[in-house]
Amino acid sequence: MSVVRSQWYFLLVQPTTDHQLPITSSRPTWAEISLPNLIHNYLTIKSHLHGEAQLMAVVKANAYGHGAVACARALEREANADWFGVALIEEGVELREAGITRPILCLGGFWHGQAGTIIAHDLTPVIYRLDQAEELNAQAQQANRVVNYHLKVDTGMGRLGVPLAELPAFAQAIKRCANITLDGQMTHFAEAEAIDQEFTRTQLRGFNEALSIVQAAGFAPTWKHLSNSAGIHSHPNAWGNLARAGAAMYGFTRDVLAEVPEAFATKPVLSLHSRIVHLKTVPAGTPLGYGRTFTTTRTSRIATLPIGYADGFHRAHSNNGHVIVRGQFAPIVGRVSMDLTMLDVTDVAAVELGEEVILLGTQGSLQITAEDIAARIGTISYEVACSLSARVPRVVLDSR
Repeated sequence: MSVVRSQWYFLLVQPTTDHQLPITSSRPTWAEISLPNLIHNYLTIKSHLHGEAQLMAVVKANAYGHGAVACARALEREANADWFGVALIEEGVELREAGITRPILCLGGFWHGQAGTIIAHDLTPVIYRLDQAEELNAQAQQANRVVNYHLKVDTGMGRLGVPLAELPAFAQAIKRCANITLDGQMTHFAEAEAIDQEFTRTQLRGFNEALSIVQAAGFAPTWKHLSNSAGIHSHPNAWGNLARAGAAMYGFTRDVLAEVPEAFATKPVLSLHSRIVHLKTVPAGTPLGYGRTFTTTRTSRIATLPIGYADGFHRAHSNNGHVIVRGQFAPIVGRVSMDLTMLDVTDVAAVELGEEVILLGTQGSLQITAEDIAARIGTISYEVACSLSARVPRVVLDSR
């Protein structure tokens, strides 16, 4: 088995069968990233689109906690990914410096002073303010370049984008920027996962109205895109010729997609693992952890894991939920602290020091999904994954 280390990522060319972490000097807490499942999910979602539509793999926020560089390299190499989407210019630069060659759209726009970086790294920015267009145009003129951008219109999300009422004047103003090209028009759905789709249909009508305004001003955007994962799933009439797959590409569907139609046949990409580093037997009536929020009611076997909220294992798990040990569920007891979490393993026969524990993932017939965790602690599946901090090594499983 060969191991390639890059920052806190580890590439396992052959996945292990016994989940022995291949870095013996590391704290025994890690996340596993299945590149084969990621590729499967991308291709599954892309096959759902009509023939001419391309699919953008959204790898912002460190690929939703999965590792942007490792995921993007695999998607470009094995899935022939059409586009990549990031939130920040810095994220786009990271991909370029890692050798990614496909188009990269910076969905959040850019800050003052970043236009030169965009040009130097061949990134495509999203623009929604006139000062952005003017700054990018000035830098492109200075570099003797013509630079593409995508125009974002606000059709109801309310965060970023040119409002429809302001778009005619905006379109006329950006015509003065001769060194930048409006190569795409986009918007973002606010609730495409909802059962009632009327607001999404309103946004689609707004997008088409905006497209007419832009075209009447003399622009001819190559790319038209509205759909996130939920939009791809539920709105074939809103695919345009480019769609953006984020959460569903990482296997999150139950709290991302509408209940109808049937969800994509995706697979989980991420699992979270740790090992028992301390075992003790305590009598009934023993309080555990900060604030003594849990007290044993029987003689109990208590295990401690080297993972806590500094790793992204939320404090909301305190006395709330379970993990998998030796093919059984074991409850989390006491408060989750910054670095440590306790379990009651009294009912887990023959549990041992060093035993592997699954906090998110599958063992035997049991499974804990990001959606399960999210529902329990009051959030959404992709916050669960995005929360995993840089302290947690990503062990990247590659079946090649």
